[in-house]
Amino acid sequence: MKYALLVGDGMADFVLPELNGRTPLDYAHTPNMDAIAQKGLVGLVKTIPDGLPPGSDVANMSLMGYDPAKYYSGRAPIEAASMGVSLKSTDVAFRCNLVTIKDGCMDDYSAGHIETADAHEIIAELQQSLGSNIVKLYPGVSYRHLLVISNFEQGNLECTPPHDISGKPIADKLPKGAGQDIVLKLMDKAAEILSQSTINARRITNNKKPVTHIWLWGQGKAMAFPTMKERFSITGSVISAVDLVRGIGVLAGLNVRIVQGATGYLGTNYAGKVTAAHEALALGEDFVFVHVEAPDETSHEGSLQKKIQAIEEFDKNIVGEVMKMQNEFGDMRILVMPDHATPIPMKTHHAMPVPYAVCGKSVVQDQSISYCEKSALGKKLYTGVSLFETFIKGNF
Repeated sequence: MKYALLVGDGMADFVLPELNGRTPLDYAHTPNMDAIAQKGLVGLVKTIPDGLPPGSDVANMSLMGYDPAKYYSGRAPIEAASMGVSLKSTDVAFRCNLVTIKDGCMDDYSAGHIETADAHEIIAELQQSLGSNIVKLYPGVSYRHLLVISNFEQGNLECTPPHDISGKPIADKLPKGAGQDIVLKLMDKAAEILSQSTINARRITNNKKPVTHIWLWGQGKAMAFPTMKERFSITGSVISAVDLVRGIGVLAGLNVRIVQGATGYLGTNYAGKVTAAHEALALGEDFVFVHVEAPDETSHEGSLQKKIQAIEEFDKNIVGEVMKMQNEFGDMRILVMPDHATPIPMKTHHAMPVPYAVCGKSVVQDQSISYCEKSALGKKLYTGVSLFETFIKGNF
């Protein structure tokens, strides 16, 4: 049996007046996701357990069948697993965003979706000045990086995701609680270094946004999961441009297939992702988790037009191509869904239930016509963990 879980990050949304009371997922041209709905069934899933933040870390853990209430300690340790960064028991990992702050507001949580090459130069510059036996920075992709502090007691430290405050003042969203002085000092020192960076001078000359600050958040200690092999006797691969999602895959004992040109934004290397998924299944693996970040990124930007474009690119270039594999591999189930909602009016994540569509062996048709939030209303509500278990076992 083969399984493909296709995730359009943040696709779900509110009904919007500018779309005449439709959601972007309902409005977009998505013939392939609609076909999955017509061949199978549509329903609702609550990926964010009560009391936990509606982040991609919590949501994607749920989608892979791991209860965040049991396993979650923070976003950054998951990304550390993806990057091969080994954490000691006394280490606390932080997600380190490269951001642009202007006039006291979060102008851009991604520094203009900074290119990875420029970002690596900046992280190297910061490591040279800030790095020590206690503090270490590790380069990631684009604006997403890692900072680890040894012998750090995080206590009740509260850190706000920078994409939650896009265009808003940062003063009351700075880290607060136990350990805040250490974290704020690092952020302030980094700002001083960045203000004199020749890399930033070059970016400004080239009409690109400078990196004015680092923003530390998503902190936590090392995590451990039982593997997919141990739980379900399946092998598989994760295909994503995002270290967070790759890290969940590593912790789950899955292979991480790196796709050159996968950016986490519009126009990513969709063909490369599909090829990686096909190779994994053709080599005898049971399961592929294909993740596309662009709908979420465009939602954080508040761009309705780009979000619709991202949904349509996902439908055409990922869902449509993976559906063709059902003819080749025979016994195959396909599950498509967002990890969470990222409503355009909010520019950040929301914990509301999101729609899924599933088709394939042992999935009984429920007469759905299309895949969107409206189609899922009134249907059975799963948790992320129970949906994944049902997907694997086939008892819909």
